[in-house]
Amino acid sequence: MPVKPTDSDSDTDSEVVSDGGFSFEVDESNIEVTRGERLRTFFEEYVYKSAVVAWDDWRTRIGGALLLVYVLMATVGVWYYREPDIVQAEPNLEPFESSEAPLGTSQQGIDILAQAIHATPEMLLMVLAGAVWATGVAVIVGTVAGYKGGRTDRILTTFSDILMAIPGLPIVMVVAFIYRPSDPLIIGPLIAVNYWAGLGRSIRSQVLTLREEPYVEASRTMGVSTHKILIKDIIPNLMPFVLVNFAFAARYVVFASVGLYYLGVLPYGLANWGLQLDRAYNDFSALSSGREYLLLVPMIFIMVLGLALVLLAQGLDRLFNPRVRTRLAGESESDPEDDDEEVTSMGGV
Repeated sequence: MPVKPTDSDSDTDSEVVSDGGFSFEVDESNIEVTRGERLRTFFEEYVYKSAVVAWDDWRTRIGGALLLVYVLMATVGVWYYREPDIVQAEPNLEPFESSEAPLGTSQQGIDILAQAIHATPEMLLMVLAGAVWATGVAVIVGTVAGYKGGRTDRILTTFSDILMAIPGLPIVMVVAFIYRPSDPLIIGPLIAVNYWAGLGRSIRSQVLTLREEPYVEASRTMGVSTHKILIKDIIPNLMPFVLVNFAFAARYVVFASVGLYYLGVLPYGLANWGLQLDRAYNDFSALSSGREYLLLVPMIFIMVLGLALVLLAQGLDRLFNPRVRTRLAGESESDPEDDDEEVTSMGGV
């Protein structure tokens, strides 16, 4: 027979649940999620499933492996391998000619491999700082402008248009000549000082479409705050686009920084890819005497880093496809061809 709550029941954590024609009492005080269960749920949702999805894509494996090589060079390599210095070995050694300098030496007897390895830490810090700055500002400005609209949209859009009209490279050169920054965490955002403007405009255009979606309208109707809608409903749908453009911003920082170091705009030491290119180019006998490796070694380091960033971003694009995550985690079955088509449509930039 039905159970009616009494006055004593109001003091306990219980409720009456109806199942068809029957009612039964549930004691909520006995329902408790332990800390270990919460950690296990978090690990399965955000670590295990992400790792499975990432490992399934060959681009993520290759890009991650290449990037891991650079990280190891920036951490273990600089500790294990000697620092570059003048007259470290016999001058003008060719690659693989001597174990003392595996990739050869310059006219001054500087180990080329030592230069390349010890240039990696500052380059990675510079790339990370510049890409985070560019994409972070673009996401904030683009989502707020596209979602809020009105005067906020006009102000932020006008500001972005002004920055897009100003050439970024001359600004960087003037600031670098005046202040001579040496910290890579400052040089990175300086190089990408107005790179975010174009990306912010693109994000705004996508947000203008997303804010009219039914689930966003439902959240607004239920009174969900603006910042929660942006974080839970808008930004996750932008992440594939943001990831790819994060890689493009990182590549831009790499190429721009090398160019500025090559021109002598930024202060540098012996360990720098731009300096290697500059000295190889100024060595007029490099190409004529068969010492093309002076140019090729730093160029290969630069190109492989850019390739690793693009492959990793394209592979991680799949992390934000819920159907692929569910299928690869083993929770449901779906057609792999449909998943691949959806991944392609989501990742197209």
